[in-house]
Amino acid sequence: MHYTLITDPAHAAGALNDLAPIYQSVFAEPPYLEGPRDLALFLETYQCEHKTPGFRLVLARTDDGRLTGFAYGLPLASTTGWWDSFLDTTPAAEFTREDGRRTFVIKELAVLANRRGQGIGTKLHAALLDKLNAERATLTVRPEAPAAAWYERHGYELVGHTRPWDGAPVYQTLVKPLHT
Repeated sequence: MHYTLITDPAHAAGALNDLAPIYQSVFAEPPYLEGPRDLALFLETYQCEHKTPGFRLVLARTDDGRLTGFAYGLPLASTTGWWDSFLDTTPAAEFTREDGRRTFVIKELAVLANRRGQGIGTKLHAALLDKLNAERATLTVRPEAPAAAWYERHGYELVGHTRPWDGAPVYQTLVKPLHT
């Protein structure tokens, strides 16, 4: 397995056609059950996010070049609404203060079903966060998804629950310190 970190926006843009089928396959599974509209939203969002300074994408490829997984994320901007929509908590102002460097958000981490349990997700996660200057990482995950327990095993702690858009399911917002 080969892992490639991409930080160049042009190279990240060129990877989108490879990412789409992985995203579609992984998030069509329960509990997500995402369809064409969700894939279109992913594609649209990615086309903006990959241009953000500090954006990072990691690809996992087999020895023969087949993509089996990916992870990407970016720093939270000072104007982010990331910490605004909690259902069950109101974090302190100091906790939610962002400056474009403090917090790195993992937007997606996906590994094809037939490749799970081989450490690919762990290596994608490690490569994504390697040598970051951010204080912490954050992400959202569906509580009923197997990934929720996986993130907990990797040191993430619950901040609270959120419903990021009207009609969305409830997500857990998790955070992990990167430098102690």
